[in-house]
Amino acid sequence: MPTGKVKFFNAEKGFGFVAGDSGEGDVFVPASALPSGVEGLRGGQRIEFSIAEGRRGAQAMAVRLLDPAPSVSAGRKVRDRKPADEMVVIVEDVIRLLDDVSEGLRRGHYPDRSHGNKVAQVLRAVAGDLEL
Repeated sequence: MPTGKVKFFNAEKGFGFVAGDSGEGDVFVPASALPSGVEGLRGGQRIEFSIAEGRRGAQAMAVRLLDPAPSVSAGRKVRDRKPADEMVVIVEDVIRLLDDVSEGLRRGHYPDRSHGNKVAQVLRAVAGDLEL
């Protein structure tokens, strides 16, 4: 069975592409080919699959995960962490940011899309700094 690395997978759209290791080129991966219980794939994840010719070219069938999806934090080490005194300031700023958001929510107003996206990005970044 061919193997390859996932180039990308969009769970909302239900498909992605894998780059085959043996020169198969890009192979279409439909969500229906994923193992039971697997919602999606991540870029860089290694998989094994069979190939069938679909209407638009090579299509993966019977996907099997070879290794877990790569984690951003997996390659980080304790020495890569920000010093605790820097994180205190960042966490305090996040608390103030969330206090402002909660005040709006108390009045029945969600933040506008742009502000909500920025808050989400900040939360993801801080979570990444805390996670190890």
